[in-house]
Amino acid sequence: MKSGTRIGVKDIARMTNVSIATVDRVLHNRPGVALATEKKIKAIIKKYDYRPNILARTLASRKVIRLAILIPAVSKETTYWQAPLDGIGQAEAEVRQFGVTIEKYFFDLNDKQSFVRQAKRILKSKTDGVLMAPHFEGDAEVFSEQLAARKIPFVYINSDVPGQNSLSYIGPNLYRSGFLGGQLADFISKEGSTCLIVHISKTPDSYYHLLEKEKGFRAYFKDRKKGRILKSDIQRTDYSSIKKELTAVLKTQRVDLIFVTNSRVFYVARFLEEAGIKNIRLIGFDLIDKNINGLENGRIDFIISQKPREQAYRGVMALYNKLIKGEPVEQQVFMPIDILTKENYRFYEG
Repeated sequence: MKSGTRIGVKDIARMTNVSIATVDRVLHNRPGVALATEKKIKAIIKKYDYRPNILARTLASRKVIRLAILIPAVSKETTYWQAPLDGIGQAEAEVRQFGVTIEKYFFDLNDKQSFVRQAKRILKSKTDGVLMAPHFEGDAEVFSEQLAARKIPFVYINSDVPGQNSLSYIGPNLYRSGFLGGQLADFISKEGSTCLIVHISKTPDSYYHLLEKEKGFRAYFKDRKKGRILKSDIQRTDYSSIKKELTAVLKTQRVDLIFVTNSRVFYVARFLEEAGIKNIRLIGFDLIDKNINGLENGRIDFIISQKPREQAYRGVMALYNKLIKGEPVEQQVFMPIDILTKENYRFYEG
C-alpha cells in the first residue's frame, strides 16, 4: 500500500501479522501487547495516518449519545439566544448520523428558579453530556458539581464559572471584552469625560459575565485620568423602569458616555432618542436586530460581538469529540472580540 492510502483495522493486523484484537488493544491503549509489537503497529498507524471509521463504529455499537442543552429562551427583551440556538442546530445536523441526539432545555433570564428547575430535569434524564450557559453563577456551580459527581462532561458557553471541572469553556474573554469597551470609550470621548456603566439585569450580582466586563472596563482607566466612572444597576428590565432609572441618573449627573454590559443596549438607545439627547455616546454588546437599528440611526456607536453562533456550535462539537471520537478537548477557547459599527456590521458572520 502507498502512504496516505486509507486503511482499516484488518489492514493493520495483516501488515503487522497480528490479530485484530491486538490492534484494537493498541488503538485503545489497553495492556497485554509486547512492546515491539506495539511499536510496529503504531508505526503503521502513523505511516498511513489511520483514523477510525466513526460512523461504522457507532452503528456497530448501536449506542445513542444523549446531549442536553441548557440555555436562555429567546424572549421579547432580547433575541440574542437565537444565534446560539442556530449554532446548536447546525451541529445537531452534523452529528445526528453518529447516534447523537440533542434535548433542549430553556430557562428565563429573569428567573433563577427556572434555571434550577431545568437543571433538575436534566439530572433526571439519561444524558451523557451537557452544554450550558451558566448565567446564575451560584446555581450553575451547584449544577456543575452534580454533573461532575455523576461523571457527566459539561461545556460552558458565553460565560465561565471559575473553579469548576468543565470539559471546556467556549466564549468571550469577559475581562478583555470590558477592557476593549474602555479603549473604545477612551477613543470617542474627551478628556475629563464621565462614563456610566449600566447593568440591565434582575440579578446583576450573580451575573459573573456582567461583573467581569465591568472589571475590565474600570481596569483600562485605572492609570488614566480620563474622568469619573459611574455605575447603575437596573434590576427591573422593562423599558419604563429602565427609562425611569436613567432619567434619575441624568438629572443629577453629567454623563458623556454609557457602556451597557449586555445586549439590552437598545433600550438605552431608545431612551436617548426619545429624550432628544444627542451628546451621549453609547457602547454595548451583541448584534441583534434592535441593536442593529441603533447602529443604523447613529444612537449606538459600537457593538462588541463574540460569535455566539460559533460558540454553541463548537460547544456541541466539543462534547461530540469527547464522547464519540474520544479526542482531547481544549479547556478554554476564547472567541475573537469583534468591533461592529454602522459601516461594517453587514459583513459580519457570528
